[in-house]
Amino acid sequence: MHIAVAGNIGAGKTTLTKLLSNHYKWEAHFEDVVDNPYLDDFYTQMARWSFNLQIYFLNHRYRQILKIRKSGKSIIQDRTIYEDAYIFAPNLHAMGLMTNRDFNNYSSLFELMESLVEPPDLLIYLRSSIPNLVKQIHKRGRDYENTISIDYLSRLNERYEAWVHGYEKSNLLVIDVDELDFVDKPEDLGLIINRIDAEINGLF
Repeated sequence: MHIAVAGNIGAGKTTLTKLLSNHYKWEAHFEDVVDNPYLDDFYTQMARWSFNLQIYFLNHRYRQILKIRKSGKSIIQDRTIYEDAYIFAPNLHAMGLMTNRDFNNYSSLFELMESLVEPPDLLIYLRSSIPNLVKQIHKRGRDYENTISIDYLSRLNERYEAWVHGYEKSNLLVIDVDELDFVDKPEDLGLIINRIDAEINGLF
């Protein structure tokens, strides 16, 4: 079984992925932010490094999906290949931070990769307001995220909502995280687990 967690920057994807991995004994696959050679440069010069960063993520996530499908294990994945292609790259292009040439090249490569992979069995989308995202981003204190603007987060949120509204590739579970504290309140994590159990039971 392949479960994927989607959501904007600061929505709590990595934290929830770890908690669910521990609870269900699923193998966790995380987004590469520690060893990513482009992130620091990207947040300093977005226009210069946007294409490089998106290609890096696309390559990383494609390899992840191939590994997930070959493993035969139950796996939970932090962020999906679709978010890069339907949210982050188009947003950079629309903001004038990725050229038409690079965006078309990127999109063509994604379409090829997408034709060769299967979607997750269940997509969990963490919906969050901008104030909550900002609070969480400041709380975790990653240096390269200090320059993220409210406008940038807002644009991403709009694209996430549009993408999720039309998502039909697999089962979808939307969780509003603003009023939840699944780290310090076991009952909040329990609510999420109960909803996931209901979705999983519906898959079989």
